[in-house]
Amino acid sequence: MVFGIFLCLDAFLYVFTLLPLRVFLALFRLFTLPCYGLRDRRLLQPAQVCDILKGVILVICYFMMHYVDYSMMYHLIRGQSVIKLYIIYNMLEVADRLFSSFGQDILDALYWTATEPKERKRAHIGVIPHFFMAVLYVFLHAILIMVQATTLNVAFNSHNKSLLTIMMSNNFVEIKGSVFKKFEKNNLFQMSNSDIKERFTNYVLLLIVCLRNMEQFSWNPDHLWVLFPDVCMVVTSEIAVDIVKHAFITKFNDITADVYSEYRASLAFDLVSSRQKNAYTDYSDSVARRMGFIPLPLAVLLIRVVTSSIKVQGILSYACVILFYFGLISLKVLNSIVLLGKSCQYVKEAKMEEKLFNPPPTSAPSKPSSKSQNKCKPSQEENLSASVTSQPLHQKENVIPLLVTSNSDQFLTTPDGDEKDITQENSELKHRSSKKDLLEIDRFTICGNRID
Repeated sequence: MVFGIFLCLDAFLYVFTLLPLRVFLALFRLFTLPCYGLRDRRLLQPAQVCDILKGVILVICYFMMHYVDYSMMYHLIRGQSVIKLYIIYNMLEVADRLFSSFGQDILDALYWTATEPKERKRAHIGVIPHFFMAVLYVFLHAILIMVQATTLNVAFNSHNKSLLTIMMSNNFVEIKGSVFKKFEKNNLFQMSNSDIKERFTNYVLLLIVCLRNMEQFSWNPDHLWVLFPDVCMVVTSEIAVDIVKHAFITKFNDITADVYSEYRASLAFDLVSSRQKNAYTDYSDSVARRMGFIPLPLAVLLIRVVTSSIKVQGILSYACVILFYFGLISLKVLNSIVLLGKSCQYVKEAKMEEKLFNPPPTSAPSKPSSKSQNKCKPSQEENLSASVTSQPLHQKENVIPLLVTSNSDQFLTTPDGDEKDITQENSELKHRSSKKDLLEIDRFTICGNRID
């Protein structure tokens, strides 16, 4: 969990630190290209096109968020009853998961449409509808998170804290809905990634609530100690619920605790593979696809709240902003270095190094002649046209089917004499295929054994 939270933090800090620099470099290349001459057919590399699209989406959604009045939304939500607010908060959690599920598909479609090779100039027009869909998605998702943060802020400022208590009891209801269900390793892997994303999002929401409350009290440090017990209660209850939930799920489904080291190794493999020179996916997109965490809407909301809460006036204030920006860059670089070192260590411990050097197929299997030519002489144009958001593929001979029968099913369907042999073979198959199966699973994958 801690490793996954730092992965989300690294992808979130990327939006504020390295993304503006990459957008500036891409625009500088675009404006200075006539000085050097057009040597190749592409104006920009695919990664630079995606960076510019992300930056433009952030800027447009930030200005659109200025038309949303936070104070009016706060008083509108505060006038509702406690039970109604509890229902609204639960609906917002469900809507947030649904938005995250198809939001990455919208962004993937935009990146692929913008970077794929086009034979006719008319085909470039297809980027425009995908771009407007991406802007609309990020704007609506940012509003959804703002309503969620406002509801949490109302719970913090209520007099008897009844709404906050009801919202905390919602975490314990989660135990009832998941502990008594059947889980396999793949299902538990998806749940763990979802819990990591949910916990990191709640940390950002608590930060937004603290910023809004401190602004209302003129940044009085004494009020921060008034908020501190409530913040600790929210964080502690969430961590305790996750611990109890995962403990009983592993107990009832006869899953050892060593499986979490496999989950950590698969996340580390995603990080290491995205840092390679010829990576087929960007790191933030890899985290979004694996955990369902999309940093763009959350970043838009945080920028909107910070700019409206903190007034920058004078040379000294601008100097502090510049120093804060360099501090964020230092934190991002330090976090990336530590994560990359730990990820290499976890990949080596899991003996997954050889998978990093397996070249993915470059064409469809229906064209064997072109496939052999591409393997022998890969051209630079094909390398540039590879989408930065597609997942790295694996060879078919290394893939083991996900349908693994559980021990309980074998106990019900096999005679006593053959039970021991089959369970031993099944355990060996699970041991051989666990790490390979996890690499094939993201939040879009239908697991081999459904949750009953």
